[in-house]
Amino acid sequence: MSAAVIATHRGSESKRVAVGYGFWIFLLSDIVMFSCFFASYAVLVHATAGGPDARQLFDLDRVTIETACLLASSFTCGLAFIASGRRRALLFQLSMAATLALGATFLVLEGVEFLSMLHRHAGPTRSAFLSAFFALVGCHGIHVSIGLLWLMTMMAQVYAKGFRNDVLRRVLCFSLFWHALDIIWVALFTVVYLIGVAP
Repeated sequence: MSAAVIATHRGSESKRVAVGYGFWIFLLSDIVMFSCFFASYAVLVHATAGGPDARQLFDLDRVTIETACLLASSFTCGLAFIASGRRRALLFQLSMAATLALGATFLVLEGVEFLSMLHRHAGPTRSAFLSAFFALVGCHGIHVSIGLLWLMTMMAQVYAKGFRNDVLRRVLCFSLFWHALDIIWVALFTVVYLIGVAP
């Protein structure tokens, strides 16, 4: 009986490692896609076609608040992952709820930025620079939106099923995904916003 339990435990651990490894491959392919967007932006950043450039459009204070929200959400996501490992349901749900609130705040601020630019006739069709900007930042925003939907699904699954092995594997994958989005945003904040407004 004990041998069967050990074999089952080893099997679930092996599956956890395999799922984590496979998800890393997915994340790396996603990073390759973002690298292409970054390269396009770097080439087109000065192609404003006589329109507004980064210094005229970017509100660094608002973007700094966005960045703080996303980085804080990475911390709360880490707390949720630790709570799942310790089977502490209340801490998990509270940490995920905080991650959800911070991620939603990030998206709202990003939406305000996009609407402000559109109101100033600086949409993606105005210039190649703005096309590259909206493609890069918008793609990251879509990923965050998908992440928030995934987050709510994980909260519901833990509530309904508890910390089963398959649920824990999904929590691991979500955590990897969310932290990868934060890393990409740090690069985006530096390359697009900080360098964009620099004299």
